Amino acid sequence: MVNMVKKKREVDAPESPLKVLRRKAQLTQEQLAKLLGVSTRAVQAWEGGEYQPSLTIPQIKALCRALNCNLEELPDELGTPKRSLEEET
Repeated sequence: MVNMVKKKREVDAPESPLKVLRRKAQLTQEQLAKLLGVSTRAVQAWEGGEYQPSLTIPQIKALCRALNCNLEELPDELGTPKRSLEEET
């Protein structure tokens, strides 16, 4: 029974906006990292909400091209939205 509760929470967990855009563009983390000239671990950290990217202007342009969006369409926070304690109980 515990496993079912855990799986439901995982399914209900909100996805990273970057992950949603990356998947929509049919890119893997590795492919996006290569296009931006960063490590795959950096993309994983951004999607996981560990930290926000610090990109150069050429990298931002490459990110927009890779995700087929303009600068205004990029979300302010790329990582998984933080959930409050109330939502988890």
